[in-house]
Amino acid sequence: MDVASIRLTELSSCAGCAAKLGAADLRRVMERVSPATDDRVLVGYAGSDDAGIYLVRDDLALVQTVDFFTPIVDDPYDFGRIAATNALSDVYAMGGKPLTALNIAAFPEDLDLAILSLILEGGSSVARSAGVAILGGHTIKDAEPKYGMAVTGVVDPQRIVTNAGALPGDALVLTKPLGTGVLTTALRRGAIGRAGLDEAVAAMTTLNDAACEAMLAADAHAATDVTGFGLLGHAENVARASGVRLVFDSQRVPLMAGVLDLIRAGHAPGGSRNNAATHATFTSFADSVPEPLRLALSDAQTSGGLLIAVAPDRLEGLRERLRSRGTLDAVIGEVRAGEGIAVD
Repeated sequence: MDVASIRLTELSSCAGCAAKLGAADLRRVMERVSPATDDRVLVGYAGSDDAGIYLVRDDLALVQTVDFFTPIVDDPYDFGRIAATNALSDVYAMGGKPLTALNIAAFPEDLDLAILSLILEGGSSVARSAGVAILGGHTIKDAEPKYGMAVTGVVDPQRIVTNAGALPGDALVLTKPLGTGVLTTALRRGAIGRAGLDEAVAAMTTLNDAACEAMLAADAHAATDVTGFGLLGHAENVARASGVRLVFDSQRVPLMAGVLDLIRAGHAPGGSRNNAATHATFTSFADSVPEPLRLALSDAQTSGGLLIAVAPDRLEGLRERLRSRGTLDAVIGEVRAGEGIAVD
């Protein structure tokens, strides 16, 4: 089999984090589940945070998360890199340091195993870069290829960054541009060439370690990573958990090149459109915000950046640290008293 001729994205019905079950559906499912927990659980799934936190001792807690999905790009090595970067991101969003990982893979029986090797090597390359040890994993047969990681990290219990600490007056900073869902969908449909995805691949394979270090140094009040639920979906988790209202300046939200034109041409993924329908129930838009931009704010991201809430007097310090590491430092809104999301 000619490995280079295989288009992984044609083997799945949806791609990347757009494959996630919708936030509203997931919430309804989990309302029927009684959690197995104890007093050492500092952060569980009730708050829809990015990862779970378990207290080991007064000065040490474990951060645990799992993330896997179907191919978002055709190149197996890049798919592995993106999936691993995405899985590690949840630990960084909590202010933690990832230490170990277990591979999770599903693979069709009729595909060349060389493709699976490339996927796993892509993940391994990211783990090496992050200083993460891969201890093993589990692989099953499946008609659709899937890959990701279960990740364990550590965090100082006194320095955990959750989605529940945002305060009125905080500035909102985003560390990666939006648009991966639209661009990858456009590639699958032949609307752009492979070079048109370069910006998205570069973003999706960039670790959020620098953003994590910067937000810890700035004593950020809250953070979340922006993935399958889109910017507005993850922002709503912050607003609900913190008991505040998040207000975004739509003109300051960074988008990848060509995203709005592709949305106008009808290339938004189904997951993003589903997000937008859900987000409309808790978001108020100014009349001046055009429909394509509204949809971009709901675009299902894969391996997105961090959305950070930081006190105004710590904002410039945060931005300076982000810039010094070559990380985007877009100030896109603020936290106010109230509830829900507003987009101006």
